[in-house]
Amino acid sequence: MEEIITAAPTEEELAEQARIRREKLQKLTQEGNDPFVKVSYDVTANSQSVKDGFEQLEGKEVSLAGRLMSRRIMGKASFSHISDRDGLIQIYVRRDDVGEEDYAAFKKDYDLGDIIGIKGYVFKTQTGEISIHCNHVEMLTKCLRPLPEKQHGLKDTDIRYRQRDLDLIVNPEVKNTFITRSKILKELRAFLDGRGFLEVDTPVLTTLEIGAAARPFKTKHNALDIDMYLRIETELYLKRLIVGGLERVYEVGRIFRNEGMDAFHNPEFTTIEVYQAYCDYRDMMNLVEEMYKTVARNVCGTTDITYQGTEIHLGGKWEKLTMKEAVKKYCGADYDSWKTDADARDCAAKLGCEVKEGATATKGHVLIALFDAFCEDKLIQPTFIYDYPVENSPLAKRKADDPAFTQRFEYFICAHEFGNAFSELNDPIDQKQRFVKQVEEKRVQEKGCNAQVDEDFITALEYGLPPTGGLGFGVDRLVMLLTDSPTIRDVLLFPTMKPKK
Repeated sequence: MEEIITAAPTEEELAEQARIRREKLQKLTQEGNDPFVKVSYDVTANSQSVKDGFEQLEGKEVSLAGRLMSRRIMGKASFSHISDRDGLIQIYVRRDDVGEEDYAAFKKDYDLGDIIGIKGYVFKTQTGEISIHCNHVEMLTKCLRPLPEKQHGLKDTDIRYRQRDLDLIVNPEVKNTFITRSKILKELRAFLDGRGFLEVDTPVLTTLEIGAAARPFKTKHNALDIDMYLRIETELYLKRLIVGGLERVYEVGRIFRNEGMDAFHNPEFTTIEVYQAYCDYRDMMNLVEEMYKTVARNVCGTTDITYQGTEIHLGGKWEKLTMKEAVKKYCGADYDSWKTDADARDCAAKLGCEVKEGATATKGHVLIALFDAFCEDKLIQPTFIYDYPVENSPLAKRKADDPAFTQRFEYFICAHEFGNAFSELNDPIDQKQRFVKQVEEKRVQEKGCNAQVDEDFITALEYGLPPTGGLGFGVDRLVMLLTDSPTIRDVLLFPTMKPKK
């Protein structure tokens, strides 16, 4: 018989199956075979290495361990599958080979989900499936809860995200997503390391709530009796390292923002920030384009990928538009025709675009609002949008020939922003003025806000930050893109979830 259930079990049936498994555990323990006392097992091969090396391994003994995922009992012999990190492999267990006592235990005491160790020789069945002919089988860990049955599987996303361990056991494609995530991070590091960048670590806990738009998580340091904040970026510390002379640095950083959640946002996420002395935002554009092409090619085998049914071509020349050009292209509004802030507000009103700053909105505020309303959803193929208004770019260097704008860009793919870069502002006087204004605005907008200017960063700038290009991008969004995952929760092993009552 094959242990496959044809209908989804009820809660009562699952509880009964769990009770039976505990009874089996008690029996094993009483017989001196408690599986939870096992401390190690000599594994000499895995499912993929056996398949890849079949010609060399055929007829030779190997030792594997994994989770029992299927069984087909046929009297004196059984076919089963075990799963390890690399996939499934079939095992053949026969009474005459493992012994009558062990075979009886395999039939009666083992359950799907148990973790077992096997030894045997490699062979190929009559149907051509590479398998292990066992001469030894032992239980290494007893699974006390029944796995989701095969036909219906585990599809409920709430359960999948809350019980990622179970999700990984029964959904092989999920395991592949996170293996790919690891490969992407490896390739990103290799790309940056190969260009002379130094990976560093900076503090996660900070003593300041800075004036940036993102809202931080607040905590308490008991020994110092002070409030502290989980970082919302790694930028300011990294630029202090450029001041210190490291010249090329990056950090793979966990970031925390006390904000809403949707398909592209989780309160805890991963970014990479990159800073390079003696270059500007155009150099960062070249770095981004080369990096994405290299990572896609090495991870996916191609620069032409499909995301949620849309073909994306990372390998071609990425489009470049200023924010003014994008707004004019997609909604017809011409920034250069606005002589005053009032002209800009009138234009927004005629287009039905609400600007959150209202009657105090500047031309820059209106341009940003029009871009958000009319342009972002049109940017499907990789596109750089550059030269942002100074109003929303407090850390970027102004354009010398047009100080209302900054040397900043964001890049978009599939109508979503994937990263942000500047020619970094290195004038400490200008920087402090912008910080002061930013803090004042945040304190007005958020009741009880304790935002402050980071005076340590200003002090560092006063020692001299060389001309520097900086880049920050979301690792999770890149993983979503390269694994064709519709939501950020699919690429986070344990996404933030509201606790069950």
